[in-house]
Amino acid sequence: MEKQPLLNTYVSNVSMDETLWEISRLIEEKKKSYVVAVNTDVIVKIENDAYLKKISDEADITLVDGKPLVWISKWQKHPVKTKISGSDMVPELCRVAAERGYSIFIIGGKNGIADKAKENLESTFAGIRIVGTYAPPFGFEKDTEELDKINRMISDVCPDIVIACLGCPKQEKWIYENYKKYDGTISICAGATIDFLSGNMKRAPKWMSEHGLEWFYRFLKEPRRMFKRYFVEDIKIMKLAKKYNGKAWGRLSENLK
Repeated sequence: MEKQPLLNTYVSNVSMDETLWEISRLIEEKKKSYVVAVNTDVIVKIENDAYLKKISDEADITLVDGKPLVWISKWQKHPVKTKISGSDMVPELCRVAAERGYSIFIIGGKNGIADKAKENLESTFAGIRIVGTYAPPFGFEKDTEELDKINRMISDVCPDIVIACLGCPKQEKWIYENYKKYDGTISICAGATIDFLSGNMKRAPKWMSEHGLEWFYRFLKEPRRMFKRYFVEDIKIMKLAKKYNGKAWGRLSENLK
């Protein structure tokens, strides 16, 4: 899928319908692939993590998850169509999966969270096929035996879709290093989506999301945990917007040719 530069990475300039269509195409063609979403936090991390940048750049689909990034793309005169977060896209994808018979495996969350998400999805989408869930233990990404166990667990049920809710950059790095090892077609980085699907966490009102205030809602809910992320780390996006201005966009574009 053709991409365009946005700050320090490349993104897929797609609508929600185009995203769902492309994911369905990849599943129908049985193409091993993965999807990531970049928000302000991910962009800031990418600036000092070449490996994470490589993963984002090489993703089959890289979604723009965040109004600030949409605004920056407009400011740079190369606007992206819309903001698409994992928590918006995954329920829509589950609807499509239920209609087309695609199977789903969910990994992430604390014990019981993925199972609750499965229960809620099954009560929402008639016929949805969630063939497995797993809450990996802390530090699993450094445990070879645990990684092998997870790969076998996924391969045993051969899901069309693997939804990973492990947080950034853990989910991106785990998928990149393992998606060709397990028998699943498309793998999707979905962050906190599992908490929303399970009902463990309430999403911001739609009007706040549409006006770029979802981060503020999350801060109000978890001020101690989110303060550093939003008021120390993510504020760096302003310097990156200045650094990767129109001239930088032109230089990055050359790499796509």
